[in-house]
Amino acid sequence: MKHLKIFENFNSDEKIHEICRKYNIENYTINPDGSIDVDGSVFLYRKGLTKIPLKFRKVSGYFDCDDNSLTSLEFAPTSVGGYFNCSSNKLTSLEGAPTSVGGHFYCDNNKLTSLEFAPTSVGGNYYCHDNRLTSLEGSPTSVSGNFYCHDNRLTSLEGAPTSVGGDFNCNYNQLTSLEGAPTSVGGGFYCYNNQLTSLEGSPTSVGGDFYCDDNQLTSLEGSPTSVGGDFYCDDNPVYEVWKLFKDLDKIEILSDSDIFREIDGKPGIILDRLNSFLEDIGKEKVDGVKGYINL
Repeated sequence: MKHLKIFENFNSDEKIHEICRKYNIENYTINPDGSIDVDGSVFLYRKGLTKIPLKFRKVSGYFDCDDNSLTSLEFAPTSVGGYFNCSSNKLTSLEGAPTSVGGHFYCDNNKLTSLEFAPTSVGGNYYCHDNRLTSLEGSPTSVSGNFYCHDNRLTSLEGAPTSVGGDFNCNYNQLTSLEGAPTSVGGGFYCYNNQLTSLEGSPTSVGGDFYCDDNQLTSLEGSPTSVGGDFYCDDNPVYEVWKLFKDLDKIEILSDSDIFREIDGKPGIILDRLNSFLEDIGKEKVDGVKGYINL
């Protein structure tokens, strides 16, 4: 397929009309600088593009340029009223991305190492998963929908939104801590398959389920104070303690019992204190806990 050549000079109205016809772009206005405003949506999905073929300024609807071979967002609109989708390209930077997106923002499945130049305002979901991100700096402070940053190379959640209205998904990274996580998550919180040794930094409130499976947790300290759904910590050392009572409301009492210790780099547990805790909440005592040095 022969690709359309990108012209540096967009002053030719005839050429702009030709490109708009080619990509079925309608209801547009040509600005003095050669850019166009579109009263509607722009659909450039899977067009074999290596560059955005027109200089856009404002698009009132959605702007979809996913599943191409774009290496740059040069000429992308500065403002989009609907969703903006640039996923499944070859982007290494978000330079040129809109500053404001009224709907969802999708930049997943690229080669991004940073969220620098990302929109400061996003009205819906924010998907930056399946990239090469090492930091969430540049994220909006608040996201009304879901925030997906899973399958990256994150070692920290610093820079993440402070508030997420939907789900927050940071699984399959290299996190050793949840410091920097949102303080409030309206949906589920997913941090499984990382290298977490502590839940310190968890959101204080999670509206849905909380998944911290497949980590290296030896304690439940730092858990959310409120979880609207279920709490999952399977495939962690601490699951052997959790399964004895499975009641999030009792974690604060467990923490006050001060049962966990570290012995020469290995998890230990003060068995008498654990059994006192279990007895106080109406559970049976245990002879020991698998995976812990029983003191």
